[in-house]
Amino acid sequence: MSSYQFRADPVADATDPVIFLFHGTGGDENQFFELAGQLLPGVRRVAPRGDVSEHGALRYFRRTGEGVYDMDDLARRTEAMTAFVRKEAGSASRVIGLGYSNGANILASVQFAAPDLFDTAILMHPLIPFSPAAADFSGRQVLITAGRRDPIAPAGATQALADYFEANGAATRLAWHEGGHELRQEELTAVQQLLK
Repeated sequence: MSSYQFRADPVADATDPVIFLFHGTGGDENQFFELAGQLLPGVRRVAPRGDVSEHGALRYFRRTGEGVYDMDDLARRTEAMTAFVRKEAGSASRVIGLGYSNGANILASVQFAAPDLFDTAILMHPLIPFSPAAADFSGRQVLITAGRRDPIAPAGATQALADYFEANGAATRLAWHEGGHELRQEELTAVQQLLK
């Protein structure tokens, strides 16, 4: 599998905190780059581009339908993304992940595979339609943001994911808004509060 195309800030100090940014379906490495700079000024940003095309829309793994994942492909691409994050994070003092929709799903999948990798994860409108294996997230922070009327990521699945992280030791927060799959200001406020 080819290595990811990505956008990143230059490395100043190898121990500086780093934030990895994972776009939604149809986005690219620029989707959250400027926003991350506003949310966490001075942090090193790394934004990989999804390498799967779904009718021209970039994604991080294949699916066979809405909410139906190609699990073999997800496993392969999770392994590749885990290796990419480890390499780019290097000796960073803090590793943060922020993903939206499909980007939140690959971020969560990497967390399941490598619970030690991210100190803090921000999962915006994730959908995990399977039961992850137990893991140790002690000392890790997870923020999940979601819409109560999200047609793509149902509220029940979102709550189940939050319950999973909490049951496995993560300091977990779930921030709802009353809308659907769109990003809203109250989500960004929750992210800002987490990253203070």
